[in-house]
Amino acid sequence: MTLTTEATEPLQLGGPQLAQRRNLVTEIPGPRSRALTARKTAAVARGVGVTLPIYVQAAGGGVVLDIDGNTLIDLGSGIAVTGVGNAAPAVVAAVTHQVAQFTHTCFTITGYEGYVEVAELLNSLTPGSHEKRSALFNSGAEAVENAVKIARYFTGKQAVVAFDHAYHGRTNLTMALTAKSMPYKSGFGPFAGEVYRAPMSYPFRDGDLAGPEAARRAISQIEKQIGAANLAAVIIEPILGEGGFIVPAPGFLPAIAAWCRENGVVFIADEVQTGFARTGSLFASEHEGVVPDLIVTAKGIAGGLPLSAVTGRAEIMDAAHVGGLGGTYGGNPIACAAAVASIRSYQDDGLIERARQIETVLRDELQAIARVDRRVGDVRGRGAMVAIELVDPETNEPDAALTSRVAQAAHADGVILLTCGTYGNVIRFLPPLTISDELLRDGIAVVRKALATS
Repeated sequence: MTLTTEATEPLQLGGPQLAQRRNLVTEIPGPRSRALTARKTAAVARGVGVTLPIYVQAAGGGVVLDIDGNTLIDLGSGIAVTGVGNAAPAVVAAVTHQVAQFTHTCFTITGYEGYVEVAELLNSLTPGSHEKRSALFNSGAEAVENAVKIARYFTGKQAVVAFDHAYHGRTNLTMALTAKSMPYKSGFGPFAGEVYRAPMSYPFRDGDLAGPEAARRAISQIEKQIGAANLAAVIIEPILGEGGFIVPAPGFLPAIAAWCRENGVVFIADEVQTGFARTGSLFASEHEGVVPDLIVTAKGIAGGLPLSAVTGRAEIMDAAHVGGLGGTYGGNPIACAAAVASIRSYQDDGLIERARQIETVLRDELQAIARVDRRVGDVRGRGAMVAIELVDPETNEPDAALTSRVAQAAHADGVILLTCGTYGNVIRFLPPLTISDELLRDGIAVVRKALATS
């Protein structure tokens, strides 16, 4: 069976039936992708960049098939979105069924069961046994904004603290929360006010400062510069994503969360990238037993469809007046159907354990590279969210140029590879949880070769 966009251009269906091997039949990008890049340049705003200018016709398992017939290994998952696999059969079936029923009503006008079912699942699965409520939105940034809104309304306070190296989105408020200027903030100000920044635990770059001590450093700055009496919320990614896959030292997150509880400050965990089995637990907060007051989810929640959520303590979530939360497309019925299928897959298909198996492969392979290549300064992460930080081996200074060369070489050799980090020197590995060990090892071998020749 094929799908067509034009009568003469058959497209292959995606999903796990795609051959699970890297196979290049043209240079990357190929001629048809280059032609579409020319069309993109003429039609799409310049600010919308494309990291690897291939154009996709199908994807599934651990591969992406482009319109030139090249099969690439997917080590990006659409930035941690397709954890259950691209075109996952259960998601496709759920979406197909829902499309045939209705595509939209706006939940705040006339409700539907899918929205309620997603909220129920989130309330039952997120950390903590307390009574919870959820609200659904479209994107991670939109959910972050709403979490801050809710915290401000509940506490009657305005100040919000985010951390060094944080990334929370591209809207005005979330740009203020985000630490990195280029490309996310530069030229787009002024930004929302009453946003402050505290130092993050970054073991590789703060001398392996112990987690509790790093927390005391951050709390001291918060108390001196803002004061708990003025602070509505602290927001943090349990593992920093765009900032460089930074895993804070043990004890850092629990200490920050405990201080928030003691001082009437809402503790918000931004699990947009870390949520839904990505780190080897359903949520990354669980690794240290942290129970957020509010938890923000998106990306992996719905198998590639746009959906996000804020879930939290009932008394906080219920504080806002009726009509104060919502949006035209928030909790769209098609996205909700995809989310129910995806969440059940994480629970029932062994994907949490699969993330842990992927971590074992990634760590074994990447640490082997680090032992023979001193430019690999650090291997870190959890589950299927692992990174290497590339440095000058003599000074430990970030080497963004090397990182760019490695990524470009991997792209040319058929591997979708993403970079990140405040200093632009981190290569991140975010494979779908459906990728095979064989395919994963082949992708890492390409990275090893790219490092050796860069």
